[in-house]
Amino acid sequence: MSESSKIIIITAPSGAGKTSITRYLLNKYPEKLAFSVSAATRSPRNYEKDGEDYYFLSLDNFKQRIQHNEFVEWEMVYEGKYYGTLRSELRRIWQTGRTPLLDIEVKGAIHIREQYPDSTLALFIEPPSVDELRRRLEMRGTETIESLLARVNKASYEISFKHHFDQIIVNDDLNKACREAEEAIDRFIGLTRGPGFAAI
Repeated sequence: MSESSKIIIITAPSGAGKTSITRYLLNKYPEKLAFSVSAATRSPRNYEKDGEDYYFLSLDNFKQRIQHNEFVEWEMVYEGKYYGTLRSELRRIWQTGRTPLLDIEVKGAIHIREQYPDSTLALFIEPPSVDELRRRLEMRGTETIESLLARVNKASYEISFKHHFDQIIVNDDLNKACREAEEAIDRFIGLTRGPGFAAI
């Protein structure tokens, strides 16, 4: 199987560090990996750009695309808020000769892995504990008490699915977790230069 037909997934409960690990991998290997932009029905935040951070779709448009089977995975993550991965986005990245790197929710990750079991590497980023996860979310200062409890409860539920994935990486040290993810991806598609490599 060629590199360009493979998929790499980084998944985790909110606050476990998957976005930081994803950014590390993309910065290290821009010629091999490309960020898979998810579709979302929520409004963009001030710093977010359509087509770069998310494809921002109306709820009607999103549901229409579901009916037309345009998503490889989708989920209503919170009430009325849908997220998903478009098939066209994976094709777009494969056509550049790179491997899509997906930063997605746990259920969506399981769904993709079930569809492409032989061509997907799915890494689960686990927080050291649920208490540590709660502390990280509190430090963000972006949550109400209700939303914090909802995220912590959701995280506990998602952690129960960790054994569905190819590798569990406990993020108690971000640098160490980044290296573990890098090593797993290296084994999957071969990122490092082999012995005897001559720079051109």
